[in-house]
Amino acid sequence: MSSESADRDGRTVWDVVVVGAGPAGASAAYAAACTGRRVLILEKAELPRYKTCGGGIIGPSRDALPPGFELPLKDRVRAVTFSLNGRLTRTRRSRQMLFGLINRPEFDAQLVEAAQKAGAELRTGVTVSRVEQHGSAVPDRRTVAVVLSGGETVLARAVVGADGSASRIGAHVGVKLDQVDLGLEAEIPVPPTVAEDWAGRVLIDWGPIPGSYGWVFPKGDTLTVGVISARGEGAATKRYLEDFIARLGLAGFEPSISSGHLTRCRAEDSPLSRGRVLVCGDAAGLLEPWTREGISFALRSGRLAGEWAVRVAEAHDAVDARRQALNYAFAIKAGLGVEMSVGRRMLAVFSRRPGLLHAAITGFRPAWNAFAKITRGTTTLAELVRTHPVAHRALSMLDGGTEARDANGDKGAKGGAGTKDGADAKGTEAEDRDGKGKDAKAGNG
Repeated sequence: MSSESADRDGRTVWDVVVVGAGPAGASAAYAAACTGRRVLILEKAELPRYKTCGGGIIGPSRDALPPGFELPLKDRVRAVTFSLNGRLTRTRRSRQMLFGLINRPEFDAQLVEAAQKAGAELRTGVTVSRVEQHGSAVPDRRTVAVVLSGGETVLARAVVGADGSASRIGAHVGVKLDQVDLGLEAEIPVPPTVAEDWAGRVLIDWGPIPGSYGWVFPKGDTLTVGVISARGEGAATKRYLEDFIARLGLAGFEPSISSGHLTRCRAEDSPLSRGRVLVCGDAAGLLEPWTREGISFALRSGRLAGEWAVRVAEAHDAVDARRQALNYAFAIKAGLGVEMSVGRRMLAVFSRRPGLLHAAITGFRPAWNAFAKITRGTTTLAELVRTHPVAHRALSMLDGGTEARDANGDKGAKGGAGTKDGADAKGTEAEDRDGKGKDAKAGNG
């Protein structure tokens, strides 16, 4: 427990204040509270609250959870149906669970409860308007002032910004973005006969817009159906979702929730701290660029932010605080940063050649095995590219070809529907011989 819990005027000074109670914020608060420090979470909404999110829990997410955390799984995925803009459908199956599916309201609330059990305190219904590290609101150079919308000031030795992709803390730090995508999603209640058909199986559809894809994630009596593509393609993305739902045979069911969300990936030189303020998760632009998977990045970066925020809080001068913040940035870049670099390369290849990827993952056993290992968490895409010569050469060849075409001004293929990529995947619409059971087509919903 910190021995300096008040300033000279008797005001409470928290060791660490975490802004945002999503997976990144709750993970940061848990990590900091486990050290015995005084930790406060500030959340603008009342919990639980809905978040636009597929809710897939892959191996890295599971491994980053607090010890003993019981996942509120709605389903366990052992089969994946792949399609290329609704065509060339094939299902691959696994004897082991690939990943789990959760609803964010329950998941986030449980993470916050874990942080509270570790000693963190929670305030909901409060909006942070800004943070100040200099000026009249700051009693000394070791303190950060977190100013709330009502004018109240909360003092801390360190602040973690985990307030989402439109982060005010990220703006304070100066986070720079180089990829923004629009995700649209519908939560569709379905009757038991439809739910049974989807149980244990998800659908991934490589979409008609470069870099886009859609998904169906079953969660009991509800299907989470969504699509994502680059921002600026809003009308086309909306049409994709509408066509996708209709193609699945789900247009006759009324969604209980329809929502949209912007995901933002950081530029490689984007800062992760400023003074005694760190950012993590979506607030830092940390997510996988190709799949736009964010939960594992939130949990892992949140844990690191919480651990290093404690060290920042203990720093007695600006030089030491800066050193600890740089150590946090190094830890992020050495792990998640490497994964993001490979993800950017994969997105560039996928945007031009979705059919090639579809053909590989549905017709080439090593590609499917790699997908299964990545989702289970036994390896990462970056690790595969680094350690497997074939994977390294394949990505380098495709990546190099992309760069060469870019240099020649070639705009490339606009999705897989009418391109050579469609021919690359020809003949893959068949039952997976490794699987046990009937192939589930994209239209089975």
